[in-house]
Amino acid sequence: MKCFNYGRRKAKGKAILVPYPAQGHVTPMLNLAAQLVNEGLEAILVTPEFIHCRILSQINPSDGIIFMSIPDGLEQGKPIDFFAIENAMENYMPFHLRNLIIQLQLQQQEEEDGCQGGVSCLIFDLLASYALDVANRCGVVVAGFWPAMFATYQLIAAIPKMLDSGFISQTGYAVDDTSMFSLPGVVEIPISGEELPWLIGTSATTKSRFKFWSRTMERSNTLRYLIVNSFPEECNAANVSGMQQVVIPLIQPPSALGIIRSMRLKASFWEEDLSCLDWLDRQTAGSVVYVSFGSWVSPIGEAKVKSIAMGLEASGKPFLWVLGNEWREGLPRGYIETSKLGKIVSWAPQIDVLQHEAVGCFLTHCGWNSTMEAIHCHKPLLCCPVAGDQFLNCAYIVKVWGIGVRIKGFRQRDVEEGLKIVMEDYCCEMRKRIMKLKEKLMMSHRAIYHSLTTFLRCLPIKQSN
Repeated sequence: MKCFNYGRRKAKGKAILVPYPAQGHVTPMLNLAAQLVNEGLEAILVTPEFIHCRILSQINPSDGIIFMSIPDGLEQGKPIDFFAIENAMENYMPFHLRNLIIQLQLQQQEEEDGCQGGVSCLIFDLLASYALDVANRCGVVVAGFWPAMFATYQLIAAIPKMLDSGFISQTGYAVDDTSMFSLPGVVEIPISGEELPWLIGTSATTKSRFKFWSRTMERSNTLRYLIVNSFPEECNAANVSGMQQVVIPLIQPPSALGIIRSMRLKASFWEEDLSCLDWLDRQTAGSVVYVSFGSWVSPIGEAKVKSIAMGLEASGKPFLWVLGNEWREGLPRGYIETSKLGKIVSWAPQIDVLQHEAVGCFLTHCGWNSTMEAIHCHKPLLCCPVAGDQFLNCAYIVKVWGIGVRIKGFRQRDVEEGLKIVMEDYCCEMRKRIMKLKEKLMMSHRAIYHSLTTFLRCLPIKQSN
């Protein structure tokens, strides 16, 4: 167990946070940790060693968050994919997480670092559901954390209904690809049988992912508290609809403090290329297309990378494209050297990029973190969902909020047409809707704070006078 203990001040108690070890999951958990620190708790972020090594250099003492690592059993030099992580979480990491909790529980009431009290709670990403049994065995109050929109949680939670209705088979595939499943919630959106979150890869990997999701939901059904990185009205509707859990909204408020204190907390797995900011400084306001498919680009494939490249070039608009070296083989020969419009980087400081006045549009996979960052920074979206929750996020972006357009395909013409719609035809209308959505988020700040403090009152912590 490696521990980096910063922020030495008296605390009400300790909160252990266990994220799923992926970029899109660590980032929102880190933001949650910052909110708990602001409320007087000692937040301890626990990651497997292979993640801890990547973010170690970015730990900022002033953030007041403690970073601890546990062994993961993963062999160095071997690919770390979804299934390797699943095996580590189920068969290796529970033992080490339990030992860490026991060590924290055995610490003196008054420690040398000034912390008061023991472990108040453990908050785990639902995809890291192995932590639930560990916390229960240690007698720790436990809460689940869903780092995405609540509607996507409802989609996964609807697996039993999908099975009972005959919409999907026992292996997770839709019985009829043309059929639709109506998802209950604040807004009813029909879900296509071809856009279910676990339909990734081969038949064997899809079956394994479906089993993973089913197990995750079975475990989460025992939770009392579910913290969701989503809108308050979604969660309020859930709390009156007979859900077993108390659903707590904790989406990041788009205030100046929220941007500086929370969204700028960094634990990037890859080095950011800051030269792209200098390049943006030389571009005309609102002219640049920012392209990023997040940290997970593999389902796109080289052929689609080539089509996007040709479409961007044909659009005549300057573009900044985040594309890892392993996927540049899909680019046309000499593309990087000959393109007069674009700049391609392996990784970028996304908040800084989206806040830049030169950026006029975000071509995105519709990951939830990217979606919220675009809203905070007033950028319309050209949507190209690939897998997971991205299809449902895209449906909200296009059909519910009206702040983006879904690209029809990966052909060169599709990219050109989509960019024209977002950056020319309907740009002003979309920006007005984004502003209204952001104002809505700002007005919900009080409700979000109330939800957090109500949750904290239920924990065994030393309350402030």
